Amino acid sequence: MSLSNLSIFGLASDRMSWLSARQKVTSENVANASTPNYRSKDITDFATLLDAQSAPATGLAATHPKHITGTTGPAPGIREVPDPAVHSTRLDGNTVNLEDQAIRSAEISDQYRLAAQLYRKGYELLTLSVTGR
Repeated sequence: MSLSNLSIFGLASDRMSWLSARQKVTSENVANASTPNYRSKDITDFATLLDAQSAPATGLAATHPKHITGTTGPAPGIREVPDPAVHSTRLDGNTVNLEDQAIRSAEISDQYRLAAQLYRKGYELLTLSVTGR
């Protein structure tokens, strides 16, 4: 039995994957803080990821065993979007605000730690229910 099949473990794992993708985009924003005309990015919210996972899969159907199935690209629901928190553009056209990115990075770190603790506590609860210790 896979732990990801249990809802609490799957949800915590999905949340950590989403936070990892968001941290990657945030670090790209910081790395490009001095790049002219760079537009700050973010990713779609976590609710969009959950909605995309519950939606039926779309794409090409393989009607014959020798058909090659298509690739769907990145995880459904995780898409880079223009940063909605952008308030101003500098003279060089760059929209990255390092203070906002630092705050976002700290929030992502806290949320990741919380999801990891939830995963660990769920595992401990499952272990306790199975072994009794």
